[in-house]
Amino acid sequence: MRVWVSTLGVLVFTEPASAQVVEMRPLIETRARYEHLDQADLALASDAVTIRVRAGVEVSQGPWSALGEAQGNLAIVGNYNDGLNGLANRPTIGDPENIAIYRAQLQYRTKPLTITGGRQRIALDDERFVGNAQIRNNAQTFDAVRAEIVPLNGLKLDLTYAWDVRTIWGTDGRGVRQRGVGGNNVFFNAGAATPLGTLTGFAYVVDQDEAEVQGFRLSSQSYGLRLVGSRPIAPQAKLGYQFSWAGQSDYHHNPMRYHAQYWLADATLELRSWKLNAGYEVLGADSGVALTSFQTPLGALFKFQGWIDKLTVTPPNGVRDLYVGAGYGWKAVGRIDAVTLQAVLHRYRSDRLDQHYGDELNLLATAKMKKALLSLRYAHYEADRFSSDANRYWLQLDWTY
Repeated sequence: MRVWVSTLGVLVFTEPASAQVVEMRPLIETRARYEHLDQADLALASDAVTIRVRAGVEVSQGPWSALGEAQGNLAIVGNYNDGLNGLANRPTIGDPENIAIYRAQLQYRTKPLTITGGRQRIALDDERFVGNAQIRNNAQTFDAVRAEIVPLNGLKLDLTYAWDVRTIWGTDGRGVRQRGVGGNNVFFNAGAATPLGTLTGFAYVVDQDEAEVQGFRLSSQSYGLRLVGSRPIAPQAKLGYQFSWAGQSDYHHNPMRYHAQYWLADATLELRSWKLNAGYEVLGADSGVALTSFQTPLGALFKFQGWIDKLTVTPPNGVRDLYVGAGYGWKAVGRIDAVTLQAVLHRYRSDRLDQHYGDELNLLATAKMKKALLSLRYAHYEADRFSSDANRYWLQLDWTY
């Protein structure tokens, strides 16, 4: 695959220049954030003030483009366990200092076919299985070749081979938190438009082929279906819904032998400026042995099961997440383009043995002003049978050119 990417680079730069104009687009984005996290079972809290900067350029000519983007993360206040610095008496905020190549990709894009090779962002469906982990400053990218094919209207095929996963731990990553995890990962989904919505079949083969990363026990193969759609139910009301199922088992060097299932049912009612949401997500268990429950190590985990991050690794007995939420939005409030408020309540139980893990409250307020987005988040986890009480809050400013 590395040979293929090099060949693609030669093709880009030997394409005749007579037909199309070469265009250049600068890529600049910054983030400043204060994040606090305290846990009842640790003596000290974590407080992080970080600045993340990304800069690069995209050069395109006709259907061809080349993109390069670097990123740097600096800790202005570093009173936190960044996952690598050994401050085990403080809770983990996964934003270690880092300077790295964020993206370096070549792409050929037409209406029926897009091929992307190199280091790239990949976010499939709702990012439950494969995502970019954008909430963390270093994010997650993939060294991969990806083909997106639209052979017919209403039908899309998406196939990726990824030989390395570039993790949120950055260039100093080591041990269980590697900077990159090699393996032969294959992601495939096929989506078709139906009268009920988009029906997608998927196969995600995750090959975490590094002994230091949980002894290969995060390697898995998952196969499933997903339906996403919406229906108007009144002049100013719309009901959105999504349903998903998948089965997962061990793969490649994984020494465990297990089978676990995943279920999701979610509904959102949009009523004028209101959004009301409820859902039930299950990451099933097998025998109750560690890492034999349904795992999604390459997903954008922050988007699921709360913002405290207690359940990023599914517990041995699995997890059932019953959640309800509400949001309200305003447009054009003075000089502010948009304001949103959101609240979500989660109730966590085990899939096996029916234990009550705990409950979590998430609150979010955002204000968008032209190219800037200001957000304030708060999360509280109240433990019962799993882990310990915790509080987390953020003040974050993002700006994109």
